[in-house]
Amino acid sequence: MRQWYETAAAQGDASAQHTLGLLYANGRGGPQDYVQARQWYEKAAAQGNAHGQLLLGLLYVQGKGVPHDYKKALVWIRLAADQGLHDAQHFLGLTYEHGNGVSRDFIQAHKWYNLAGVNGLEIAEKDRDTLAKQMTPAQVAEAQQLAREWKPTTPSAPG
Repeated sequence: MRQWYETAAAQGDASAQHTLGLLYANGRGGPQDYVQARQWYEKAAAQGNAHGQLLLGLLYVQGKGVPHDYKKALVWIRLAADQGLHDAQHFLGLTYEHGNGVSRDFIQAHKWYNLAGVNGLEIAEKDRDTLAKQMTPAQVAEAQQLAREWKPTTPSAPG
């Protein structure tokens, strides 16, 4: 299976690059190799592939195949979230709620949870509702307004 993805990835197919990264990260079709996973995620992410961006960011969060770097992680994960990828949006909600690599911000956390929930991630809705109990009505209203104003971006990579 890895061979088919390697061929397509080498030809520049971002989806195949992202999937090949997954195969290396999970040790499918060969040995687990986070360095190879990172290389393929980077290729996909540079083409604006949201899944590649999220997974590259998560490697930086975990320090697998790359040095642990929360700032780099958030750059990539934010790009994926901005495209509407609900897993990335949920991760940003968690990040802002707990202040991991950013200032703790319940309004931003609620906004990202809300967006992820609207995009179909049920756990994000639960996290949003739990967080809302710790917020004032004005904070919830502000977060909801930010979510309503949010617009997805076109695929991109950091400049």
